Amino acid sequence: MLKKIILAALLSMPLLAQASSEVKLDHVQTNVEDKLSLQRGARTFVNYCVGCHSASFMRYSRLEDIGLTEKQIVANLMVTGEKPVETMTATLRPADAKEWFGVAPPDLSLIARSRGADWLYTYLRTFYRDPARPTGWNNTTFPSVAMPHALWDLQGEQVLKEEAPKHEAKAEAGHEGHAEKHLVLDKPGKLSPAEYDAVVKDLVNFTVYMGEPAQTKRKITGIYVLFFLFGLTILAYFLKKEFWKDIH
Repeated sequence: MLKKIILAALLSMPLLAQASSEVKLDHVQTNVEDKLSLQRGARTFVNYCVGCHSASFMRYSRLEDIGLTEKQIVANLMVTGEKPVETMTATLRPADAKEWFGVAPPDLSLIARSRGADWLYTYLRTFYRDPARPTGWNNTTFPSVAMPHALWDLQGEQVLKEEAPKHEAKAEAGHEGHAEKHLVLDKPGKLSPAEYDAVVKDLVNFTVYMGEPAQTKRKITGIYVLFFLFGLTILAYFLKKEFWKDIH
């Protein structure tokens, strides 16, 4: 049985690589040391994500590390009477979510580490209206996604349109080619496209931070350790010379 599982995994790797290469991801530059960005991202996460998605590895009290006080956290980011030491738990029951959407929303604690920041940034910007889907929404990055567009009031409503390729491009390719699909903003939201992209960038930045809240301290500690080991190496070298000076 184990051999069959390993063989199936090896055979599926090319298919997974091909599937991942079909989606062109937009790059986003994250910075977990930008506390203002993390604060804005935390606000968006609490207002738009925690209703359905939990972050069971993230405690509200860890938001003090990004510059917020406990009073600010309780007053602005905790709306259902939780305590700061509690984790971010969804208000939607998993059973209800599975009944309504067909699948329970995943925990988002490590979503940035599993999917990647670029994937999240692209995914949150590529929702479009699709009457054929149960929720009325679809996504070009994650086709047939069960999740509706939670940020639609900010971004607006996009539609997927097909455009015939230009004659020059078809001639260069040597064949007629296929119609190209692209997203068009049909109904504007509260924010302009640039403003919405900034909101998504802050949200992605927060999910990256949430995946490892101690990463900044870990990097600083690593630098100290390297300096310590460098100094210890020098001391060990001179100590070795002192021990072996009469032999050499």
